Amino acid sequence: MAEAVGTAALLYVGILVLNVAGGGTLVEVALAHGLTIAVMASATMHISGGQFNPAVTVGLLATRKIGPRQALVNIVAQLLGGLVGAYLALVSLGGADITAGVPDLGAGVGIGQAILVEAVLTFFLMFVIFGTVVDGDISGKFSGKFSGKLAGLAIGLTVTLDILAGGPLTGAALNPARWLAAAIPAGHYANAVVYFVGPIAGALAAALLYEHVLMDKAKAAA
Repeated sequence: MAEAVGTAALLYVGILVLNVAGGGTLVEVALAHGLTIAVMASATMHISGGQFNPAVTVGLLATRKIGPRQALVNIVAQLLGGLVGAYLALVSLGGADITAGVPDLGAGVGIGQAILVEAVLTFFLMFVIFGTVVDGDISGKFSGKFSGKLAGLAIGLTVTLDILAGGPLTGAALNPARWLAAAIPAGHYANAVVYFVGPIAGALAAALLYEHVLMDKAKAAA
């Protein structure tokens, strides 16, 4: 439920800010997404880790921070919650076209280029999640439970800077659920491969790098 509510908030706020008042400036869009992640991650960190993103969940699964069953539950909750948020946004806008709320490629941006952008930006996000949540306990070890509520701010700021950098290129979804849950009610499925391959590849790369190169195994085992 925590994952569903957090992802619903991300979709609702994200779609609204992109569809009202001329779509908002890049700074407004970046802050809206980043602040939503920051507050919702902080609120749910102690329950689910505040993931709200199948790519993040896959990265945690690949490094055995969560089990397969929990990962499946989280991903289903993220997708369903995202759909609830997207349809609430659709109703809130009076049934208007919400295509502007679906991340898409900028003019002249190719598929390969877009996958790279999404992968790099999601790498940054996953790297910060590992550094502040998984490896961020005062004790220096990961107990199997997510902690560090102040980490929500760092994660939200990472989403903000990612959107500032990549928003004009790909929409900086960083998140398959953010794209898919908006695409379904909008009926807009262009460039789907970018928003699955890019974020998952980036999250996996960051998770595996941090786990196998940067994580202090001796300290974690103490």
